[in-house]
Amino acid sequence: MTSDSTGTPARRAALRLLDAVLRRGLPLEAAMDGACGDLDRADDRGFAHAIAAEVLRRTADLDALIDGATERPLPADAKARMVLRIALVQALALGTPGHAAITTVLPLVDGGPRKLVHAVFGAVMRDGAVLPDPPHLPPAVADRWAASWGKDAAEAARASLAGPPPVDLTLKPDTDTAGWAGRLDGESLAPGHVRIAAGRRIVDLPGYDEGAWWVQDIAAAIPARLLGTGEGRRALDLCAAPGGKTMQLAAAGWAVTAVDLSEARMARLVENLERTGLGAETRIADAAAFAEGAPYDAVLLDAPCSATGIFRRHPDVLHRAGARIVAEAAELQARLIDHAAGLVAPGGRLVYAVCSLEADEGEQIAKGFVARHPDWRIDPVAADELPRGFSPDKVGRVRVRPGTLADRGGADGFFIARFRRG
Repeated sequence: MTSDSTGTPARRAALRLLDAVLRRGLPLEAAMDGACGDLDRADDRGFAHAIAAEVLRRTADLDALIDGATERPLPADAKARMVLRIALVQALALGTPGHAAITTVLPLVDGGPRKLVHAVFGAVMRDGAVLPDPPHLPPAVADRWAASWGKDAAEAARASLAGPPPVDLTLKPDTDTAGWAGRLDGESLAPGHVRIAAGRRIVDLPGYDEGAWWVQDIAAAIPARLLGTGEGRRALDLCAAPGGKTMQLAAAGWAVTAVDLSEARMARLVENLERTGLGAETRIADAAAFAEGAPYDAVLLDAPCSATGIFRRHPDVLHRAGARIVAEAAELQARLIDHAAGLVAPGGRLVYAVCSLEADEGEQIAKGFVARHPDWRIDPVAADELPRGFSPDKVGRVRVRPGTLADRGGADGFFIARFRRG
């Protein structure tokens, strides 16, 4: 067995990352520590992440090239296929010279099909292969979204994979939105919102240290907006971390209790509150059982979900969130929304939201909730409550589909419904 070439450890870490996502179903970010633990340099860890993320964005197209150069298709989980994906994505998408792309991955198949990997890579490169731009969605995802939202929406989802999405910032209320848009070299799509180009170092931007704003996709900011100003009333933010909606509610004058089961994520929420100078009560607890302080004037449930709506920034969800994950998430959401409803005071409001593009997690949960709870009704969202480019459906719910704000950089996929008791 030969020793690793210079640069091979980063590729080996990328292989471990892809195995964690594609075989074990872990989120890419959650797999980083385990997969990259032997890399001392931050740039090596960053490169391993870049390789894995780009493979996940382009898996369907990489596999088409590989399958076109082999007499018999390699198994989907074969190490040779995984190593070829890593080599090809470097050469065809990340600017790595071909000789470096292949020599640094061959040690990953020592004792295995090195000749096959080398031959397939060479055949693909000699054919002058290019990767399509934008990448194709995994076929199962494309078919599912086309069936749910139409072929145009599925094509819009594909188009949004063409490059990194912009970054949205939420400003504190009563802030000079136009002024901050100028200072941040961005544009505003709603009061209290600024959109900036991707790739900028967030902690170095004006206003970060003084807590004038926080990062939050424009679609993710809608649920808290729909509760309006608090004027000292009490709100419960369930599944609250890392805290964007908690900060919105606190800044809008709500007395907020924020609940999340993850101690690590709740620590981030507390850090965000401290940076912005906003206040909220925080509780580390299971949202499905939490009842302290009930009833509340408003409850916001941003429920755990498949997270398919954030695929632009996290392409791993395209491969992890299959039918079983969606079904399990929908079952959990039904339990959570039933529990959350019991924590709302008479006449109060409940907002349910998921960053998902699956109807089973959005529309069907809202429909089932009203059917099970005749004392609750949809509280329709009006068009003038939403940022420009967004609109409610015919019953007053908000479904953010692929293609929303396509000419301005897009938005995360979301479903939001507001309900009122009594």
